[in-house]
Amino acid sequence: MAQPRPDPHTLCLFDVDGTLTPARQKIAPELDEFFQGLRKKVKIGVVGGSDYAKIAEQLGEGEEVIQKFDYVFAENGTVQYRDGKFVTKEAIQNYLGEELLQELINFCLSYMSDIRLPRKRGTFIEFRNGMLNVCPIGRSCSLAERHEFFQIDKTEKIRERFVAALQEEFAGRGLNCTRGGMISFDIYPEGWDKRYCLDILEKDGIKTIHFFGNETDPGGNDHEIFHDPRTIGYTVISPEDTVRLCKELFLRE
Repeated sequence: MAQPRPDPHTLCLFDVDGTLTPARQKIAPELDEFFQGLRKKVKIGVVGGSDYAKIAEQLGEGEEVIQKFDYVFAENGTVQYRDGKFVTKEAIQNYLGEELLQELINFCLSYMSDIRLPRKRGTFIEFRNGMLNVCPIGRSCSLAERHEFFQIDKTEKIRERFVAALQEEFAGRGLNCTRGGMISFDIYPEGWDKRYCLDILEKDGIKTIHFFGNETDPGGNDHEIFHDPRTIGYTVISPEDTVRLCKELFLRE
């Protein structure tokens, strides 16, 4: 008996950190197996703020991730893969220009030089295709240091105050900032949030997009796509919560 084909017009689109995996960690094998089973019912895709290499590391081995998901959108969808093949990517330097880009970088480095933390490590600004990722503790921190900063940030609101300073300094310059994960935030041109990926999905004839994310409050990097009228949004609190919701929606006996 032939296996039923997945609905070609329905997509489950997932954030990565906090939705499919703990922040910057690998997907659990049993969850990986579940989502491959879900793929038999509907198309599945991921949209993350991280670059493609980080998403691939978390969700597979090597190029495995683009075979496991129908769509892979890295850096908010400014880097796109469909059906296992590279589609396109943008370049923030071409859009913003070198002058504004250097103003941003210099402002961030100056601001971070005044932040006092129990620990600082390396890679405070990561230059990506579609954004600048800014990290006050440094992206090379250990997992324990990551959790320590996250707890400090909850009370001292380091990232929130940093973003407010950027918004004041660069008001009217066509930039947006959103919090993502535990230790950093992203700066990108207006319109280059996760909604960026929706245009290709519309062109591909995807009619129903179920979006799952954990940073859906204002200031979080899932907020805009969660509230976009082209998606049906779900707020999740963990990868296990994502599985629970998907079972209720698509796999009821």
